[in-house]
Amino acid sequence: MDMKWKRSAGKRRATIAWALVTVMPPMIAISKGKPDDKAMRAALRQRGFNAKRRAECPQDTAVILNWLSRNTKLVSALTDPAVMRTVLDAAATQLNVRPAALWTARTNNAILANAIEYPIELRILRSNPIKTLKWKAPKTTQEVDRRCVVNPAQARRLLDAVRRQMPSGPRLVAFFAMIYYAALRPEEAVNLHRDNITLPALVRNATTGGWEEPTDNWGKLRFCSAAPEVGSEWTDDGTRRERRQQLKSRPVGEWRVVPVPPPLTRLLRTHLEAFGIGPGGRVFSGVYGDELASITYRRVWDKARRAALTPSDYASPLAERVYDLRHACVSTWLNGGVPPAQVAEWAGHSVAVLLKVYAKCVDGRDQIAKRRIEDALRDSEESIPH
Repeated sequence: MDMKWKRSAGKRRATIAWALVTVMPPMIAISKGKPDDKAMRAALRQRGFNAKRRAECPQDTAVILNWLSRNTKLVSALTDPAVMRTVLDAAATQLNVRPAALWTARTNNAILANAIEYPIELRILRSNPIKTLKWKAPKTTQEVDRRCVVNPAQARRLLDAVRRQMPSGPRLVAFFAMIYYAALRPEEAVNLHRDNITLPALVRNATTGGWEEPTDNWGKLRFCSAAPEVGSEWTDDGTRRERRQQLKSRPVGEWRVVPVPPPLTRLLRTHLEAFGIGPGGRVFSGVYGDELASITYRRVWDKARRAALTPSDYASPLAERVYDLRHACVSTWLNGGVPPAQVAEWAGHSVAVLLKVYAKCVDGRDQIAKRRIEDALRDSEESIPH
């Protein structure tokens, strides 16, 4: 962890730390006197694997870390296939003992494999024991659960419910709408600036003389940065969010352009008129002008779900996470017949990932495809002379 710290961004530091916490239990040598599991995980993540905060370690945490330092197996124990298998199994398992999501399992395994290369570099190990095992991670799916995807009517009810959640709700309607109508990731929406948004000019009504939305009131987003929330304990400057000058899976400076449909155009214009521009030119901010925290918008979203949905829907996966609004947007584009290549470009995916992740969220495409094939065959038959 210390070797990686200086060259890693805050989000990467936190990810590495959590992966190492995940694989720690199989490396504990004895159970006698073992600290509480939750306290042990907290001690490791907050101090043991955090080079920035380790020196300011509280006494109770220091006791836990000292116990671990005396009662964990040596790195050389990983050469035992049985030990290595249990560590790999832990990397692919959640705390509730269920299989981890595919992305999480792959990330943990990659960090683990990379971590084992370090003792090889230090000549503690001769080779990477992972490479000698015939081990496969438990199969999990990458596909979006279609039960989490809201339809347009449900989305409108949820946005209306957001507006009623005081005091933060009114200024978060456009934030959630940005995710639902333009498929932004929450960390992209949080970091959106006024100069990233192009709205159509208002037109004057010839009868009333007032200004109103044009008939074709589509806008445009153009942005190239995001601000994932990682926590001040992982960033060098102590800020809660990490400032990235590139989007996910894209090089620095590569822009993403997304159309803004009429409902979002109206909501954005209303938002800007009511709340203006936040610090640093950001479109969305907290009630007191501070940076919008994820805990704030998650709490508002939970209250809106409870208010807008039936008890059974609230207890279901339907729009359970804010991120599910992005899934709903992409699903709507695909079901509306937008070509996958265009959807992938707008959403910031590759086409392969898009089709794999959203395979179960596309309704009726097989029937549309069959009709197109029938039309093509009919046209070809009519062109053949009899």
